Amino acid sequence: MKRWLCGALAALMALTTGCSAILNRDYTSVTPHSATPQADGESNTIRVGSYQELVNALIYLIGRGTEGGAIRFDGGDSDETAIQQMLDEACLEVVQEDPLGAYAVEYIKYSVTPIVGSYEANVQITYRRTREQVAAIVDATGTAAIRSELSEALSEFSSEVVLRISYFEEDSEYIRQLMREAYLSNPASALDFPDAQITMYPETGQRRIVEVLLTYHQSRQTLESRRNSLQREADRLLTQAGVQGEDVLSQLVRLVRQTCSYQEGGGSTAYDALLEGTADSQGMALALALLCQRSQPVLSCTVVDGQLNGVSHLWNVVQTAGGYRHVDLTQPGEHVFRTDQEMAAAGYTWDSERVPVCAAEEET
Repeated sequence: MKRWLCGALAALMALTTGCSAILNRDYTSVTPHSATPQADGESNTIRVGSYQELVNALIYLIGRGTEGGAIRFDGGDSDETAIQQMLDEACLEVVQEDPLGAYAVEYIKYSVTPIVGSYEANVQITYRRTREQVAAIVDATGTAAIRSELSEALSEFSSEVVLRISYFEEDSEYIRQLMREAYLSNPASALDFPDAQITMYPETGQRRIVEVLLTYHQSRQTLESRRNSLQREADRLLTQAGVQGEDVLSQLVRLVRQTCSYQEGGGSTAYDALLEGTADSQGMALALALLCQRSQPVLSCTVVDGQLNGVSHLWNVVQTAGGYRHVDLTQPGEHVFRTDQEMAAAGYTWDSERVPVCAAEEET
């Protein structure tokens, strides 16, 4: 008997008591290579003796990108109806709850055939992802790993990044925040913050596949050309200004101020600051970060995404001989290296957990 498992079946099974109990329980997916041994002399047949082994077998087939396979049920205690019900529930669980199944599989269908002393199911899997897409999935566990993979994708102006994440209970806004941090961490490539469509498979759970589709506002060719021009201009400015010796940070601050004028609502990239000559707070902060990255030696400089008097505003935190200090190039005056206390008194706010502490020397 053939069964088609798609949206209609998902809705039907959700109404049944037995299926509800299965879908609501916690489970751990076991690597099926040892849990689902092949039948003797039949390289394409997998033996299963329990419901969990059946789930593992389906996950195993999907992990290999297999479009079909035979699953033989050990033991003769179950009748055909019970076997079919078990297959219905297992297929539904894999398609809805297993990350790879939820991401890659369109539906699963099967037919059950009686054999001597048991039953065998011929399973056919229809995918909605290509093998190349499945192979491109990257394992990333923890904030640093997720941000690193997003940073690499943004630096290459990629249109898609898919991550398999464990021990993860966050939402799409968390991914969006990490994407923003990754973007600001690479000033040479921070030329066009893309629109992001973020989808999680499944929507909840500690093990999920996160798909991030990126849409840029400029062509990849244009962005790569601008990045090359920006890097060349940064190196030219550093050489022309003769930045070296002691107090390099002060020299870089002066260099950005001489090259760029602050304009509220102006361009928001280092390209705008160093090649166009005007930029907003983000553009100026990215320009300083870029020059610090390309100076010799490389200087520690991060971009802070915060607020000034309740309005979105960006600046830098740099490492000086006296410790970390804030630098906001949009503010006039010679006193540019400020502590946390000075910044707070001036109306700045930021996420202190994401920014190094900038304490006065006597406080450290």
